[in-house]
Amino acid sequence: MTMPAIILVHGFWGGAAHWAKVIVELSRQGFSDLHAVEVPLTSLADDAGRLKQMIAQQKGDVLLVGHSYGGAVITEAGNQPNVAGLVYIAAFAPDAGESPGGITQANPPAAIANVVPDSDGYLWIKPDQYHQSFCQDLTADEALVMAVTQKAPLGSTFGDTITAPAWKTKPCWYQISSEDRMINPQNQTMMSSRMNAKKIITLGSSHASLASQPREVTGLIAEAARSI
Repeated sequence: MTMPAIILVHGFWGGAAHWAKVIVELSRQGFSDLHAVEVPLTSLADDAGRLKQMIAQQKGDVLLVGHSYGGAVITEAGNQPNVAGLVYIAAFAPDAGESPGGITQANPPAAIANVVPDSDGYLWIKPDQYHQSFCQDLTADEALVMAVTQKAPLGSTFGDTITAPAWKTKPCWYQISSEDRMINPQNQTMMSSRMNAKKIITLGSSHASLASQPREVTGLIAEAARSI
């Protein structure tokens, strides 16, 4: 049985290295065609364009996995013909005409006050609030590294809207983080329930479930990869 290539897409305030523990777990389970794309977080068009380039480099089927805002990126880029499925990890899955910002404003998360802009238009999580906001179930040392290396998005990216959501035509899986302070869990429930997902799981985790519960997250990804 040929496994699809797996492309992991990070979200706001993190880079491809946020997938580090999941990458190790997937490798241990025999998945070797792994990729963690680094997207610029400058606009949805830029980010989806970079992901489409990575998709085009793969010779066979592709499974896209998006965390956080990365879910919006795979939603926008996932209509490529060799994309066989989408996995959302505590992620945005907007419908056509929706944006991550619009979904957030309608039902704000607990830590929204800890996101602040700089003079160049980039949005940051206050470093001294990163642990309690993004990854309260990680160690202080892990949170410190994430806070110092956080990759800030341009604030305008929040308002970029989806054109044709791939989750309407591709098999989907979704992981809800019930203790998420960056994407309201109620929003995650709403987005996952309308996509006709093959499977939805709920973890008692922070927004950083890919780092705090990598085995469970990997289990969902592996199940999706083996079913397509």
